[in-house]
Amino acid sequence: MKRPRSFARWALVTALVAAGAGYWFYGRAPRGDRDKPESRFQTTTVEQGPITARVTATGTLSALVTVQIGSQVSGRLQEILVDFNSEVKKGQVLARLDPLLLNAALEQGKANALAARGNLKKAQVQAEEAQRQFVRVESLAAKQFVSQSDLDAARSAAEVARATADAAEGQVAQTRAALRAAEVNLSYATIVSPIDGIVVSRSVDVGQTVAASFQAPTLFVIAEDLRKMQVNTSVAEADVGKLVPGTTATFTVDAWPGERFKGTVRQIRNAPQTVQNVVTYDAVIDVSNPEIRLRPGMTANVTFVVAERASAVKIPNSALRFKPPPSLFEGPEAIASAAPPPPEDGRRILWVMREGGKPAPITVKPGLTDGVVTELVEGELKAGDKVVTDVSQAGGGGQRRGMRFF
Repeated sequence: MKRPRSFARWALVTALVAAGAGYWFYGRAPRGDRDKPESRFQTTTVEQGPITARVTATGTLSALVTVQIGSQVSGRLQEILVDFNSEVKKGQVLARLDPLLLNAALEQGKANALAARGNLKKAQVQAEEAQRQFVRVESLAAKQFVSQSDLDAARSAAEVARATADAAEGQVAQTRAALRAAEVNLSYATIVSPIDGIVVSRSVDVGQTVAASFQAPTLFVIAEDLRKMQVNTSVAEADVGKLVPGTTATFTVDAWPGERFKGTVRQIRNAPQTVQNVVTYDAVIDVSNPEIRLRPGMTANVTFVVAERASAVKIPNSALRFKPPPSLFEGPEAIASAAPPPPEDGRRILWVMREGGKPAPITVKPGLTDGVVTELVEGELKAGDKVVTDVSQAGGGGQRRGMRFF
């Protein structure tokens, strides 16, 4: 009865010793043999097809010519003849101010001018009389019938009379200018359109008093022609060098979602605008608006087409950014004996999958990019090749070692 129990006990001891020896030998084995990593490369296939380089920006729609109509004189608005969206012609009356005070100023100017002309005539008559008196005294002085002092007094009186006449003539000129100013101010009471266009904004109502003491208030805003508009865009300084006059542009507006409008760059202005330390430049785009669907002030999301290729070998940008970790250049599973040196002249290192499942480095020269793929300019790469975009490693490093028995 004791024999079977002893046999089972010895069997258990033997199994435990074997397990302990296995764990001991596992612990003594080199780490590189038991935790050898397995590299898994993520690849993308190189394709061939069209590629377009674009620059994006935001802008605001506006009319080609926008005129703010103000008032040169102060007064109460007596009449308004146009409203929002009214089509107007050049010279058409838009509004009239109450002319009572202006008419009064005109009448006062006429009265002042009349009085000045009368003073001038009086001064001229007195100057002529003083001149005749001087001539008589001068003839008597030649015969020594009057003293030298009488001659000098006559001469002075004649000169004073002539100066008085000149001053009166100047006063006439002043009153004439004041009268002309009163006439012009009265004409300003009638506000007319300087261009053909559409009334975009009206800022006043009948009965409102317009004060033009310091600056001309804006009464109306007139857009010359909404069938031809422009988009003023803010292009970042990093992208402005890619644009030239004539560059094609497309844009969308929130009012017409899903529809793209076309335009052409007319001008790239040199005046910089800095907002939150970002320097931008205004690129002006000409836009045709025959149906007047686009309105001033709309926000435009603009895309500029700066370059196009009909057929190019396209490299994924993720492959151009890929750099193997240093661990992949060590050990028996190394993908290469050493990391390739960095290229020059704008070239890049690209890793291409070869036969056997190992990547190999090649040097390429990238060209045009749309932000997702880049054109291949130089390099031994063709459509259908697989390029490495990422790598992951999995192995025994994350496994438990177990216990050691001594």
